Amino acid sequence: MPSSSPHFAARGVALAALATAPGLGVALLGPPLTDPVRAAVYGLAIVGAAFLLSWAAEVVQLDVSQGLALALLALIAILPEYVVDASFAWLAAEDPSYAGYAVANMTGANRLLIGLAWPLVVLLAWLRFRRRTVVLERGNGLELVVLLAARLYAFVLPLKASISLLDMVVLVAMFAFYVWRLARAEPGEPHLVGPAALIGALPRGRRRLVTGALALGAAASILLVAKPFAKALVGSGLALGVDEFLLVQWLAPLASEAPEFVVVALFAWRGLTTPALAALVSSKVNQWTLLVAMLPLVYSVARGEPAALPLDARQQEEVLLTAAQSLFALVLLLDLRLDLVGAGALFGLFAVQMVSPETRGAAIGVYAILTVLALAISWRTVGRAFAWLRSPELSS
Repeated sequence: MPSSSPHFAARGVALAALATAPGLGVALLGPPLTDPVRAAVYGLAIVGAAFLLSWAAEVVQLDVSQGLALALLALIAILPEYVVDASFAWLAAEDPSYAGYAVANMTGANRLLIGLAWPLVVLLAWLRFRRRTVVLERGNGLELVVLLAARLYAFVLPLKASISLLDMVVLVAMFAFYVWRLARAEPGEPHLVGPAALIGALPRGRRRLVTGALALGAAASILLVAKPFAKALVGSGLALGVDEFLLVQWLAPLASEAPEFVVVALFAWRGLTTPALAALVSSKVNQWTLLVAMLPLVYSVARGEPAALPLDARQQEEVLLTAAQSLFALVLLLDLRLDLVGAGALFGLFAVQMVSPETRGAAIGVYAILTVLALAISWRTVGRAFAWLRSPELSS
């Protein structure tokens, strides 16, 4: 979406806003629709609102440091995912079966980001510029180190079969440290495209007003439709004879992650592959800290007492598989680069799991073996991700 086409960009904003209208109408008026139709309408509203949020989040880069802006971009861009997952955790307090759906949405979103979005950036870099490798900057090592800590801690969750308020404290502390370090970075020049570029070109006062209006309007829309969307997804699975767990695991995250996929694809297509991959890595930090931490908090508030969100055998396996995938991807990035071979491995393994869910157990072992092999091959260069420790300030 060229930043030089303001009319096209304005139409994009209008279309995204219009996409939210049917879902808002159904949520407010409650017409008698089937669950599959309701899920489709609510999902469209979440996609439209998520696009508006992602554009607003991009514009924030004009007012804060680049590293902090990327964290905010990642945080705001996946707000729909937070709200949908929070809805499942809230419903779990009323019906324990919804606990599994909260975990399904969280694990699905995590695996989609690594299995599809990370390889997409590398693929576009190769298709457009014949670059076989996407390289991160030294400052991005902070994300990798925090993600490594969160990733290792996540292996504890399946072992104790729950996500507790203590886990929340640990994960929130990791995210707080991450944001504190990012806040010390110098401001950088953002790369805005499409509607974000159109909004960013406005005078400061109008820009902030429009950005705030988009963010608040989109967030309100998501909050309104998230809970009925969660219920409609489960009902759709029952009505269509589809495993509700799988439907929640893949369809809900696809709706909430769609704008982020589009944003990073546009970045990569324009040659901005480093910011694209950096934003995706920052999203992983958000997902493995705040998103997971939110689940026991919402569950406890809904129950009216401190409580741990339980994990049954299937959910334990899903969390373990997601953790194994993330650890393998992280090891591939510890030398601050991701090449076509690594991206192909991430996509291939993800595709096999999605098409054949019964391979989950075997996939955990494959990820473990590949992680060890990747460390053995690149052990001399993995220290690059820790270079930021030797500098009081982050690289831009």
